[in-house]
Amino acid sequence: MMRRLRPSVLVGILVVASLAALLTTPLVGPLEVPWAALWDAEGYPGPHRVFWLLRLPRALTAFLAGMALALGGMSFQALFRNALATPYTLGVASGASLGVALSLRLGLGASAAGLPVQGLAALVGAAGAMGTVYALTRLRGGCSTATMLLAGVAVSMTFSSLILFLQYLSDFANSFRIVRWLMGGLTAVGYGAVLTLAVALLVGGGILLAHLRELDLLTVGEEFAASRGVSVERCKLRLFLAVSLLVAGVVAVCGPIGFVGMMCPHLCRLLSGGTHRALAPATALFGGVFLLVCDTLARTAVAPAEIPVGVITALLGGPFFLWLLFRRGASEL
Repeated sequence: MMRRLRPSVLVGILVVASLAALLTTPLVGPLEVPWAALWDAEGYPGPHRVFWLLRLPRALTAFLAGMALALGGMSFQALFRNALATPYTLGVASGASLGVALSLRLGLGASAAGLPVQGLAALVGAAGAMGTVYALTRLRGGCSTATMLLAGVAVSMTFSSLILFLQYLSDFANSFRIVRWLMGGLTAVGYGAVLTLAVALLVGGGILLAHLRELDLLTVGEEFAASRGVSVERCKLRLFLAVSLLVAGVVAVCGPIGFVGMMCPHLCRLLSGGTHRALAPATALFGGVFLLVCDTLARTAVAPAEIPVGVITALLGGPFFLWLLFRRGASEL
């Protein structure tokens, strides 16, 4: 039996780990960046620019994306009362991926109105998926969790099929670009991606943090939550929109990076337990550190080449899924 930590102790450990990771991982790579290069632009012009324009933005992007995915996974695991729920459960990632695949197939320009076309296409696709799932759910009447889940699965499968169809119609170059983007990756240059994720995290994460009590009650059951004064349908809609915004921001910047939203919340529950008020900060920090470490491994393991970070998280997520299956038993998931 794993001995659990107090939530405050776990958060303290993760704060220290986050600061250490953000300070040290940008220094690691094929090009050595000495500490002096951080402030001495004249003595170390190359390493100075690499650190401030490439590695630090990439580290911040990885950290914020990990936080967003972990918070989204925590919310959906509570909402669906299933440890295997992920932020991608309701098809938002598939919608965003379809938008990007369509933009690549049509050969749209690199930017529009100063914004990356792929990012805009991902946001439009994610919004389309959100609207479709919500419309299908409302057509059945109410906003039941089972209906929302089935609608999300149906939308996800449909959009995934359309992505395969677009790949089949594309030439070799565009097909490869679509496949590479679907693997997920962090190639931020400058701080535009950091700003995008910060806005998504501020809005979507803020909505989630305002509903932590409701998440505790929904974990017990919808009837129990309603008996405690929670407007269940309205709360579920807000949570769905918040997680969709987080996922849309991440997918628009990084592509679909899997398993972060499934593993991190579950591991934090194992380490400390507690209510969502205590679990949320630990989950967010753990997700940020986890994806940052995975990205560091992805860009250094076979340097100067680079492994898509989605491949690294999938390699870790498969064994984790099996461990979770045999630890709890299929009937308990």
